[in-house]
Amino acid sequence: MLTIATWNINSIRKRIAQLDRLVDLAAPDVICLQETKCADALFPKKEMEDLGYVHQAYAGQKAYNGVAILSKFPLSNIDLHRHCGRDDARHVSAVVGEGDAAVKIHSLYVPAGGQVPDRELNPKFDHKLKFVDAIADFFAAHHGLSDAAVVAGDFNIAPLPTDVWDHMRMTRTVTHTPIEIAALERMKRALYFIDALREVHPAENPVFTWWSYRAADWLAANKGRRLDHIWVTPALKDRIADVDVLMDVRHWTPASDHVPVVLTLKP
Repeated sequence: MLTIATWNINSIRKRIAQLDRLVDLAAPDVICLQETKCADALFPKKEMEDLGYVHQAYAGQKAYNGVAILSKFPLSNIDLHRHCGRDDARHVSAVVGEGDAAVKIHSLYVPAGGQVPDRELNPKFDHKLKFVDAIADFFAAHHGLSDAAVVAGDFNIAPLPTDVWDHMRMTRTVTHTPIEIAALERMKRALYFIDALREVHPAENPVFTWWSYRAADWLAANKGRRLDHIWVTPALKDRIADVDVLMDVRHWTPASDHVPVVLTLKP
């Protein structure tokens, strides 16, 4: 079995204790992190080793962005990928395993896109759409259709009606607009990715991974969105054993507004 977790941790240095709890709870073999908000020189390498993750790939920026892959197993072919001509730390990849057992893992953090869902009025929204298109082109160019690959992270798009708390209202809100959903679908088609969670949890069942800090009681309001995803290539589809959304992690303090998603692959 290979267990892969993804979590927008919203500052790794603030939430090392929560990572410790996540390891106790789910014991993932690999952890993909987003929004580490930590320059490489300050990355808590020793603390991650103490948690059992000796093998690390990370790319950081001071105060924002930042992605990482932490692994109990050796990593090879570690790469930081830049997109759209920007020096943002939003995409790191590495290979876990060797030979026929090798799996390429990507930790990805898609830009949020600001508040206004109009690419002419909002440069951040325009950049988000260009970024997703660039990722689609990247996967089409760098992987074959038979490759064993996983892309995990905060995609900042909730594609299905059941991925948001109110579908009709949210179609006018960044993360669930038709143009974003279409862009994400193109990215998905680049390698015929499988949405691993929706292989386990039917599309008609609401599933959320993010709840705003603004809600005084986020659980009672339950105005969530499914922004965090784990996709696998068709070569891994039959190996999907389970996908869990660790909703209780949202109660941990100091809380991230995202919760981990954990994929278990059969041998």
